[in-house]
Amino acid sequence: MTLWTELARATTVAGDEILLRRRSDIFEIRFNGLELMSNLNHQSEGSLATRALWLYGNKPATVLIGGLGMGFTLRAALDLLDSTSRIVVSELIPEIVEWSRGPLGLLAGQPLQDSRVELCVADVMEILEENPDTFDVILMDTDNGPDFTVREVNDRLYERRGLAAVRNALRPGGIAAFWSATISEPFQRNLAAESWRCHREDIQLIGGRSDAFHHIYFARADTDAQHPRSEQSASLELVAG
Repeated sequence: MTLWTELARATTVAGDEILLRRRSDIFEIRFNGLELMSNLNHQSEGSLATRALWLYGNKPATVLIGGLGMGFTLRAALDLLDSTSRIVVSELIPEIVEWSRGPLGLLAGQPLQDSRVELCVADVMEILEENPDTFDVILMDTDNGPDFTVREVNDRLYERRGLAAVRNALRPGGIAAFWSATISEPFQRNLAAESWRCHREDIQLIGGRSDAFHHIYFARADTDAQHPRSEQSASLELVAG
Protein backbone atom coordinates (compact mmCIF):
# COMPACT_ATOMS: atom_id res chain seq x y z
CA MET A 1 0.00 0.00 0.00
CA THR A 2 1.34 3.43 -0.98
CA LEU A 3 1.84 5.72 2.00
CA TRP A 4 0.98 9.41 2.15
CA THR A 5 3.81 11.87 1.50
CA GLU A 6 3.65 15.24 3.20
CA LEU A 7 4.22 18.03 0.67
CA ALA A 8 3.66 21.12 2.82
CA ARG A 9 2.33 22.22 6.17
CA ALA A 10 1.27 25.60 7.53
CA THR A 11 -0.39 27.20 10.54
CA THR A 12 -3.01 29.91 10.10
CA VAL A 13 -3.07 33.13 12.10
CA ALA A 14 -5.90 31.59 14.14
CA GLY A 15 -3.66 28.66 15.08
CA ASP A 16 -5.27 26.08 12.79
CA GLU A 17 -3.02 23.55 11.06
CA ILE A 18 -3.36 22.79 7.37
CA LEU A 19 -1.53 19.94 5.64
CA LEU A 20 -1.00 19.15 1.96
CA ARG A 21 -0.19 15.52 1.26
CA ARG A 22 -0.05 13.13 -1.70
CA ARG A 23 -0.49 9.41 -2.27
CA SER A 24 0.17 8.31 -5.85
CA ASP A 25 -2.01 10.66 -7.94
CA ILE A 26 -4.30 11.66 -5.05
CA PHE A 27 -3.76 15.06 -3.43
CA GLU A 28 -5.43 15.95 -0.17
CA ILE A 29 -5.64 19.04 2.03
CA ARG A 30 -6.39 18.43 5.71
CA PHE A 31 -7.50 21.03 8.22
CA ASN A 32 -6.80 20.29 11.90
CA GLY A 33 -6.50 16.61 11.06
CA LEU A 34 -9.73 16.38 9.03
CA GLU A 35 -9.98 16.05 5.26
CA LEU A 36 -10.99 19.38 3.77
CA MET A 37 -10.66 18.55 0.08
CA SER A 38 -9.05 16.18 -2.41
CA ASN A 39 -8.95 15.59 -6.15
CA LEU A 40 -10.49 12.13 -5.82
CA ASN A 41 -14.12 13.24 -6.20
CA HIS A 42 -14.31 16.75 -7.58
CA GLN A 43 -17.05 16.52 -10.21
CA SER A 44 -19.52 18.35 -7.96
CA GLU A 45 -17.13 21.32 -7.69
CA GLY A 46 -17.18 21.57 -11.48
CA SER A 47 -20.95 21.20 -11.48
CA LEU A 48 -21.23 24.10 -9.04
CA ALA A 49 -19.95 26.37 -11.81
CA THR A 50 -21.33 24.73 -14.94
CA ARG A 51 -24.89 24.35 -13.70
CA ALA A 52 -25.03 27.82 -12.16
CA LEU A 53 -23.76 29.42 -15.37
CA TRP A 54 -26.23 27.38 -17.40
CA LEU A 55 -29.06 28.62 -15.17
CA TYR A 56 -27.79 32.17 -15.61
CA GLY A 57 -27.97 31.73 -19.37
CA ASN A 58 -24.42 30.94 -20.57
CA LYS A 59 -23.68 34.60 -21.25
CA PRO A 60 -20.89 36.98 -20.21
CA ALA A 61 -20.82 37.37 -16.46
CA THR A 62 -19.01 38.77 -13.47
CA VAL A 63 -18.57 35.85 -11.08
CA LEU A 64 -17.50 35.57 -7.46
CA ILE A 65 -16.11 32.27 -6.21
CA GLY A 66 -15.88 31.90 -2.45
CA GLY A 67 -13.04 29.45 -1.84
CA LEU A 68 -10.26 28.52 -4.27
CA GLY A 69 -9.80 24.92 -3.15
CA MET A 70 -7.91 22.95 -5.76
CA GLY A 71 -9.20 25.15 -8.56
CA PHE A 72 -11.83 22.82 -10.08
CA THR A 73 -14.74 25.26 -9.69
CA LEU A 74 -12.62 28.06 -11.15
CA ARG A 75 -11.50 25.89 -14.08
CA ALA A 76 -15.07 24.90 -14.94
CA ALA A 77 -16.16 28.55 -14.92
CA LEU A 78 -13.23 29.65 -17.08
CA ASP A 79 -13.99 26.96 -19.64
CA LEU A 80 -17.54 28.27 -20.09
CA LEU A 81 -17.07 32.04 -19.90
CA ASP A 82 -15.96 34.28 -22.75
CA SER A 83 -13.03 36.70 -22.86
CA THR A 84 -15.12 39.64 -21.59
CA SER A 85 -16.14 37.87 -18.39
CA ARG A 86 -14.42 38.36 -15.04
CA ILE A 87 -13.99 36.02 -12.07
CA VAL A 88 -13.13 37.19 -8.58
CA VAL A 89 -11.79 34.40 -6.34
CA SER A 90 -11.79 34.93 -2.59
CA GLU A 91 -9.46 32.61 -0.66
CA LEU A 92 -8.77 33.19 3.02
CA ILE A 93 -5.69 30.99 3.42
CA PRO A 94 -2.59 32.27 1.57
CA GLU A 95 -0.90 28.86 1.68
CA ILE A 96 -3.71 27.35 -0.40
CA VAL A 97 -3.05 30.04 -3.00
CA GLU A 98 0.66 29.21 -2.89
CA TRP A 99 -0.01 25.49 -3.30
CA SER A 100 -2.41 26.18 -6.17
CA ARG A 101 0.39 27.99 -7.96
CA GLY A 102 2.77 25.14 -7.14
CA PRO A 103 2.10 21.40 -6.70
CA LEU A 104 -1.68 21.65 -7.20
CA GLY A 105 -1.57 23.89 -10.25
CA LEU A 106 -1.64 21.18 -12.90
CA LEU A 107 -4.73 19.46 -11.46
CA ALA A 108 -7.03 22.14 -12.89
CA GLY A 109 -4.77 23.45 -15.65
CA GLN A 110 -3.21 26.42 -13.82
CA PRO A 111 -6.45 28.46 -13.58
CA LEU A 112 -4.86 31.28 -11.61
CA GLN A 113 -2.76 32.17 -14.65
CA ASP A 114 -5.85 33.19 -16.64
CA SER A 115 -6.05 36.97 -17.16
CA ARG A 116 -9.80 36.95 -16.40
CA VAL A 117 -9.12 35.95 -12.79
CA GLU A 118 -8.74 38.44 -9.94
CA LEU A 119 -7.52 36.76 -6.75
CA CYS A 120 -8.34 38.26 -3.34
CA VAL A 121 -6.70 36.75 -0.26
CA ALA A 122 -9.56 37.76 2.00
CA ASP A 123 -12.67 36.60 3.83
CA VAL A 124 -15.45 36.16 1.27
CA MET A 125 -17.86 37.92 3.64
CA GLU A 126 -15.78 41.08 3.25
CA ILE A 127 -15.94 40.79 -0.54
CA LEU A 128 -19.71 40.34 -0.42
CA GLU A 129 -20.37 43.23 1.94
CA GLU A 130 -18.02 45.65 0.18
CA ASN A 131 -19.30 45.04 -3.36
CA PRO A 132 -23.06 45.65 -3.62
CA ASP A 133 -24.84 44.97 -6.91
CA THR A 134 -21.63 43.65 -8.50
CA PHE A 135 -21.90 39.96 -9.38
CA ASP A 136 -24.09 38.05 -11.81
CA VAL A 137 -23.19 34.66 -10.34
CA ILE A 138 -21.90 33.84 -6.85
CA LEU A 139 -20.44 30.38 -6.22
CA MET A 140 -19.93 29.52 -2.55
CA ASP A 141 -17.50 26.64 -2.08
CA THR A 142 -16.31 27.33 1.45
CA ASP A 143 -15.58 24.70 4.10
CA ASN A 144 -17.58 21.50 3.55
CA GLY A 145 -20.89 23.30 3.33
CA PRO A 146 -23.33 24.81 5.83
CA ASP A 147 -23.15 22.00 8.41
CA PHE A 148 -19.37 21.47 8.41
CA THR A 149 -17.60 24.82 8.56
CA VAL A 150 -13.94 24.60 9.56
CA ARG A 151 -14.14 27.97 11.33
CA GLU A 152 -17.05 28.74 13.62
CA VAL A 153 -17.21 32.28 12.24
CA ASN A 154 -18.02 30.84 8.80
CA ASP A 155 -21.44 29.74 10.06
CA ARG A 156 -22.59 33.31 9.33
CA LEU A 157 -22.14 32.71 5.59
CA TYR A 158 -25.13 30.37 5.61
CA GLU A 159 -27.24 32.28 8.11
CA ARG A 160 -29.26 35.49 7.86
CA ARG A 161 -26.30 37.88 7.62
CA GLY A 162 -24.54 35.83 4.97
CA LEU A 163 -27.62 35.36 2.81
CA ALA A 164 -28.35 39.08 3.05
CA ALA A 165 -24.78 39.83 1.95
CA VAL A 166 -25.10 37.46 -1.01
CA ARG A 167 -28.40 39.03 -2.02
CA ASN A 168 -26.93 42.54 -1.76
CA ALA A 169 -23.88 41.59 -3.87
CA LEU A 170 -25.96 40.06 -6.67
CA ARG A 171 -27.15 42.08 -9.63
CA PRO A 172 -30.82 41.82 -10.63
CA GLY A 173 -31.42 38.44 -12.23
CA GLY A 174 -28.30 36.97 -10.66
CA ILE A 175 -27.96 33.51 -9.19
CA ALA A 176 -26.14 32.10 -6.16
CA ALA A 177 -25.02 28.51 -5.73
CA PHE A 178 -23.84 26.86 -2.51
CA TRP A 179 -21.83 23.61 -2.38
CA SER A 180 -22.46 21.20 0.48
CA ALA A 181 -21.12 17.79 1.48
CA THR A 182 -24.47 16.98 3.08
CA ILE A 183 -28.14 17.84 2.82
CA SER A 184 -28.58 20.71 5.26
CA GLU A 185 -32.11 21.11 6.55
CA PRO A 186 -31.22 24.19 8.65
CA PHE A 187 -29.77 25.89 5.56
CA GLN A 188 -32.84 24.97 3.53
CA ARG A 189 -34.99 26.61 6.20
CA ASN A 190 -32.77 29.72 6.12
CA LEU A 191 -33.18 30.00 2.35
CA ALA A 192 -36.94 29.68 2.65
CA ALA A 193 -37.13 32.20 5.49
CA GLU A 194 -35.16 34.74 3.46
CA SER A 195 -37.49 34.39 0.43
CA TRP A 196 -35.09 32.75 -2.01
CA ARG A 197 -36.47 30.80 -4.97
CA CYS A 198 -34.28 27.72 -4.86
CA HIS A 199 -33.70 24.09 -5.69
CA ARG A 200 -31.14 21.47 -4.72
CA GLU A 201 -29.24 19.19 -7.09
CA ASP A 202 -27.64 15.99 -5.80
CA ILE A 203 -24.40 14.98 -7.57
CA GLN A 204 -23.40 11.32 -7.24
CA LEU A 205 -19.77 10.66 -6.38
CA ILE A 206 -17.73 8.72 -8.93
CA GLY A 207 -16.69 5.30 -7.63
CA GLY A 208 -18.62 5.76 -4.44
CA ARG A 209 -21.63 4.01 -2.98
CA SER A 210 -24.87 4.34 -4.88
CA ASP A 211 -26.13 6.59 -2.10
CA ALA A 212 -23.00 8.80 -1.91
CA PHE A 213 -23.70 12.35 -3.07
CA HIS A 214 -22.54 15.91 -2.80
CA HIS A 215 -25.18 18.63 -3.01
CA ILE A 216 -25.61 22.06 -4.60
CA TYR A 217 -28.23 24.63 -3.62
CA PHE A 218 -29.15 27.08 -6.39
CA ALA A 219 -30.97 30.23 -5.36
CA ARG A 220 -32.33 33.47 -6.79
CA ALA A 221 -33.63 36.34 -4.70
CA ASP A 222 -37.41 36.63 -4.86
CA THR A 223 -38.06 39.95 -6.61
CA ASP A 224 -41.86 39.80 -6.37
CA ALA A 225 -42.51 42.72 -4.02
CA GLN A 226 -46.20 41.78 -3.75
CA HIS A 227 -45.43 38.27 -2.49
CA PRO A 228 -42.18 38.32 -0.50
CA ARG A 229 -42.83 34.81 0.85
CA SER A 230 -44.19 33.05 -2.23
CA GLU A 231 -44.99 29.33 -2.16
CA GLN A 232 -42.19 28.73 -4.66
CA SER A 233 -39.59 30.44 -2.47
CA ALA A 234 -40.66 28.56 0.65
CA SER A 235 -39.87 25.09 -0.69
CA LEU A 236 -37.11 23.27 -2.51
CA GLU A 237 -37.33 21.34 -5.75
CA LEU A 238 -34.90 18.42 -5.55
CA VAL A 239 -33.00 17.21 -8.62
CA ALA A 240 -30.69 14.19 -8.73
CA GLY A 241 -27.67 14.58 -10.99
